[in-house]
Amino acid sequence: MQISSAFFIQGKINFIFNNSRYRNIAYNSYLPELKRLQTKRSQISMKKKKKNLLSFEIKSKDITAFRASINDIITLGKIVENSIQIIAQS
Repeated sequence: MQISSAFFIQGKINFIFNNSRYRNIAYNSYLPELKRLQTKRSQISMKKKKKNLLSFEIKSKDITAFRASINDIITLGKIVENSIQIIAQS
């Protein structure tokens, strides 16, 4: 992930799941969106870690782009959380 600027903002968000099945559901749900969210101002990478951790790294050229990337990840988290609740009730 390469961003050229005088400075950049970097952050990480980790989602911790009860098991690897739920982590994989989130990963597979977000994967198609990942390419769409890459811009000249902000880059997001996603990695599966351990058995239950999904880690996002954000690098942005400015605060506005960083905030937009964070919001995209949070929105995904809400969708995945609702989906997992539906699966758990089945």
